[in-house]
Amino acid sequence: MVYEDRVCEDRTKIYSERSKLESLAYRFLGTMPDAEDAVQETYLRWYKLTQAERKQIVSPIAWQRTTLTRICFDKLKSAKSKREVYIGEWLPEPVSHNEWCGSVSELNDPVDHLISAHSVSMALMIVLDKMTPAERVSFILHDVFQYSFEEIGEIVDRTPQACRQLASSGRKRIKQECNITASPEEHKRVNHAFRNAWITGNIKELIAVLDERASAVTDGGGIVSAAIEPLFGRDAIINFFLSAFERQHDLQIEEGMVNGESGLIGKVAGHTITVISTHVTAGKINEIWVMRNPEKLTAWH
Repeated sequence: MVYEDRVCEDRTKIYSERSKLESLAYRFLGTMPDAEDAVQETYLRWYKLTQAERKQIVSPIAWQRTTLTRICFDKLKSAKSKREVYIGEWLPEPVSHNEWCGSVSELNDPVDHLISAHSVSMALMIVLDKMTPAERVSFILHDVFQYSFEEIGEIVDRTPQACRQLASSGRKRIKQECNITASPEEHKRVNHAFRNAWITGNIKELIAVLDERASAVTDGGGIVSAAIEPLFGRDAIINFFLSAFERQHDLQIEEGMVNGESGLIGKVAGHTITVISTHVTAGKINEIWVMRNPEKLTAWH
């Protein structure tokens, strides 16, 4: 009877963990379909265990997180070959899940720190995507999950010393390439100014809000029109955005939350066709990420 009560309690905990597992898998993999597949595979492996095997597991939630990480690690290793045939630039799928973006000061579970507002930003997702699979997993498991390097080594098939170096390397990347200096209020103000200047064609205001050395990356997935190569420099970006607006007269640009931060959503007849994320430094936009691939915008409709 005691075991049956524990099974019911564990089953409740397991299903209540699903949203958190999906959010963590998203940070490992960068797209929701891949994240959902990884979580589903985790559940399948759990229910394939015998009753005796489950009885030996002290913490089903810890088992889930470890299993999910192994699945994501394997997916990351195979993702490189898929990216090689991807048309144009690949960007992480933008998300609007507000429940993933809590205040860090309110978080008790170490895992929740990874799903706080800053940790879901597109800027961080871009940096994570530049890491090797082992580096990405080692950094997240150690710095967020507080796993020991011995435990991480069993997952990524590396020595504890190698995992320590991988986590350190990932930490340095984050500090160097994901320096979030703008407050949420400043980020929103700058995005608002950019939106207004863009839709009115005010070149003077666009020059004022864009950093001279700004860059922009668009992801169309080979399905819709998009810049195949990254855009570099304020002038190139201004020309791109103004031309895009001229071609799509019925495009409506709304302000909203994208990956826990202020962003822009482009709609035609109420249908989302573009989601834009920005990085702001010293009151100016210095990086822009434009998602145009309809396969990565299904959650926005």
